[in-house]
Amino acid sequence: MEPRKLIDMLRATIDPNQRQQAEEQLAQIHKIIGFAPSLLQVVMMNECEMPVRQAGAIYLKNLISQNWHDRETEAGQPMPFSIHEQDRSLIRESIVDAVVHAPELIRLQLCTCVNIMVKHDFPGRWTQIVDKISIYLSNPEASGWHGAILCLYQLVKNFEYKKAEERGPLHEAMNLLLPLLHQLVVRLLPDPSDQAVQLQKEILKVYFALTQYTLPLTLISKEAFTQWMEVCRQVIERPVPPAALQPEEDERPDLSWWKCKKWALHILYRMFERYGSPGNVTKEYSEFAEWYLQTFSNGILEVLLRLLDAYRGGSWLPPRVLQQTLNYVNQAVSHALTWRLLKPHMCAIIQDVLFPLMSYSQEDEELWSVDPHEYIRVKFDVFEDFVSPVTAAQTLLHSACKKRKDMLQKTMGFLTQVLNDPNTESPRKDGALHMVGTLADVLLKKKIYRDQLDQLFLKYVFPEFQNSRGHMRARACWVLHYFSEFPFNQEPVLAQAVNLTITALLQDKELPVRVEAAIALQSLLSFQDRSHRYVEPQVKQIALELLTIIRETENEDVTGVMQKLVCVFTVQLAPIAVEICQHLATTFSQVLDTDEGSDEKAITAMGLLNTIETLLTVMEERPEILSMLEPTVLQVIVHVLQNEVQEFYEEILSLIYDCTSKHVSADMWRVLELLYQVFMKGGADHFTDMMPALHNYITVDTDAFLSDEQRLLAIYNICKEVLSRDLGEDPEAHAAKLLEVVLLQCRGRIDGAAPLLVELVASRLLREIRTSELRTMLLQVLIAVLYYNPPLLFSVLEKMPDFSNHFIKQWIKDVDCFLGVHDRKICVLGICTLISLPQKPQVLVELASKIMPALIMLFEGLKKAYAARAQDSGEEEESESDNDEVEEVLSSDEDEIDEKGQEYLDSLSRRALTSGAAAGVPITATIEDIDDASDDLDSDYEADEMALESYTTVLDNEDCEVDEYVVFKDVMGRLETTENEWYKALTSSLTEEQKKALMEISVLADQKRAARESKRIEQQGGYNFTQQQIPTSFNFGNASLGS
Repeated sequence: MEPRKLIDMLRATIDPNQRQQAEEQLAQIHKIIGFAPSLLQVVMMNECEMPVRQAGAIYLKNLISQNWHDRETEAGQPMPFSIHEQDRSLIRESIVDAVVHAPELIRLQLCTCVNIMVKHDFPGRWTQIVDKISIYLSNPEASGWHGAILCLYQLVKNFEYKKAEERGPLHEAMNLLLPLLHQLVVRLLPDPSDQAVQLQKEILKVYFALTQYTLPLTLISKEAFTQWMEVCRQVIERPVPPAALQPEEDERPDLSWWKCKKWALHILYRMFERYGSPGNVTKEYSEFAEWYLQTFSNGILEVLLRLLDAYRGGSWLPPRVLQQTLNYVNQAVSHALTWRLLKPHMCAIIQDVLFPLMSYSQEDEELWSVDPHEYIRVKFDVFEDFVSPVTAAQTLLHSACKKRKDMLQKTMGFLTQVLNDPNTESPRKDGALHMVGTLADVLLKKKIYRDQLDQLFLKYVFPEFQNSRGHMRARACWVLHYFSEFPFNQEPVLAQAVNLTITALLQDKELPVRVEAAIALQSLLSFQDRSHRYVEPQVKQIALELLTIIRETENEDVTGVMQKLVCVFTVQLAPIAVEICQHLATTFSQVLDTDEGSDEKAITAMGLLNTIETLLTVMEERPEILSMLEPTVLQVIVHVLQNEVQEFYEEILSLIYDCTSKHVSADMWRVLELLYQVFMKGGADHFTDMMPALHNYITVDTDAFLSDEQRLLAIYNICKEVLSRDLGEDPEAHAAKLLEVVLLQCRGRIDGAAPLLVELVASRLLREIRTSELRTMLLQVLIAVLYYNPPLLFSVLEKMPDFSNHFIKQWIKDVDCFLGVHDRKICVLGICTLISLPQKPQVLVELASKIMPALIMLFEGLKKAYAARAQDSGEEEESESDNDEVEEVLSSDEDEIDEKGQEYLDSLSRRALTSGAAAGVPITATIEDIDDASDDLDSDYEADEMALESYTTVLDNEDCEVDEYVVFKDVMGRLETTENEWYKALTSSLTEEQKKALMEISVLADQKRAARESKRIEQQGGYNFTQQQIPTSFNFGNASLGS
């Protein structure tokens, strides 16, 4: 392809007047063989102006992202476009060279291309990338190093999170490349130039990506590991040049000197935390962990202690460097070997490093004053916690005081001094209260401190609510939040705590204070039931103030406070429920209309939707309020569905479910139409989330559902789409369940549509099925049709050669796959219908001897399932225990061990075996991780296999007249008297044990019949009690049959 023409087209894409025409021209020619290599050639032309090259690089990146890999052609569809192999080969040959020689502005796009190419072609079609990188890394010419390292990084990133057994091709490549990388970094370390430091940073990133998830011990020998640890040590210890300290503090972390230290610390902490902590690592790293702890931990710790010493002396460190340093020290607290080195310095670290970090800073003051909304966002940003040195300081303080003897006492002594000193300035007082709150759970477990907490509140916390400085009032609220589980010994202290919090929420002029007060109030409501009486008189003002704060801050945590308030004070808030809902809906629209900070906005928006759902749930028994809430909720539902805001579909579908749980209004029937359109326009991936709402539409008002045949047609089309497309067998099982619900709920009322449902399910059964769950669910639909109308089922199945025989055989064979109450019940009812047919299918006669054992298995399962259901309903109460002083501190020569970790269990096993052998008692049992072992097979399927059982039908109602035990006994009694030969065929081969089981089923049937009769009489004003005994003879024919 002529490069000049391509350059002209790319140039035109930059011009707004020519862009559309140029993009159309590119779209017409991008499939031509030779286009992609020509585009890369243009991107690399130095004589071409940079904007054109950038436009070409972006187009090439998008082309490769979308069309690099081969794609399968779907039946009846045109072949999807993929870049021709001839072009791909040319690009593979030149892309590494292009990255090496490309200017910085273009390199990033080309690296993305490399990443995609590695993902699809390495190692199969592109082993040459390893050779290319190797040549550049081996070359003394420095100009090729950076591009080669970037390509290597893309190679490693593709394997970063893969399991060890899937990383073979990478490790094979790194056998060659890792030594070259080490040689290069050692060569670069003495070079103080910015370019050399930048390369060191990129090399450390490669090493971190290689080792952060899996440490390949076959690739990295102890000698090689030691070499890399030495590189990290040197990077951390070396001083930075004065130029690295000249920019403004918030700009310094972006400099390569500091980034280099950050990545070195990333590596050190990861090696210690994931692979080097005995008792806390997986089995394959146990030996390595012991070696690491003995060989490196103290040496590295000494380096980091010198770093912290310089920091406490006034040297500046970037936040991430400080954070990672504190993380490493925190890990060292758990091990006796490192604690011995750390112990003499710990008090100084707490007082001179952690305390200043946890105190109110000048940066905090500036942010509070200039932009309180941003202050709130930063303080409540969960993502910020992962990188904040303040969070790392909290964690280290908590670990040291919880795990190591005397540290709590010494720390509290220091904090008491600070708080008692009348000259303590408010930032330091803030730091002290911050530390006390961080240690709240530790203090609450120690009687000596717990008994003094009332006084702590009265003396140090409550007075700060009157402090003229807003941040101290906010800190007082924060402390109450962290001590909210404290069982207040004196009622007046609890009353004062709640009232001060409410006053701060309703009257404080500073927004951050009101936010902290709201969070504190939520905690007090959650843990202090006695607090409710103090909140109730002002609950309406509190609710309206919370709505104002939510609208103003869009803070997700405050949304959670609103949810709690609505749950606790449902009755009191009912009169303003509509106003609350309108506020929440308006704020939701406001959040959707702003684009900035999309992740945080999404979290906030979900919180608002969840709060609306909470409001609907708690008002469930107030239909008059629900009907007033519905129009507002409807606006939110329609807005999301019509604008296809898919990230909120799950929450919106929950709202639809809530709005249709008791009653379906005319507006909500229109939502079903909208839901159908959304599904058909690309919402099929959300089908399982739609299922609860669709179930409501069918079952809550079945008459209305059937009054418009378009509604039934919509359900049919949705299920047909799911069962015809490759959406996965779980959605398909849900679709089958929905069809079963329709058949059972509308029994006798959809004769015209039922054959379509049968054909749909039968055709799916004829295609490949990988899981027994889907196969069982599809069989269950056909069983439901059999129960609905036997002639209708067989009239459809007869059109499919031999299908009826296969269906019945598979059904009886798979009877053990029917789980839970409903599935077994419909299976029993289906078999009872089948054996009662006037014309018995030949295959049924052949299977006669297997029918009764199958039914016995089903009834045994039903007995267990009913018992489990009764047990579940009776296990609502949770026991509480006093855990006073249960947390033991570690002595200086003790390690903290992860007692759930496999390595710990293995060590216990080894010790038990050794002790047993010494005592002459051979021990063969092994200790299993309780999380890995299955306690009870029944409980396993409760969670997984019975998820669909929540979609109930008329058969599952408590007042359902159809009892499978009674139906079975009646059928068998009828067969015994009217079809004795068939009866004998079914029962003649039963064992004594099976006969006994049938007797027990018969007794249960009589008991259930009697219980139902007693209930009927009781409802009429009388009571009847019947005692049943197990009969000694096996006989279904008796006077009670047929009643």
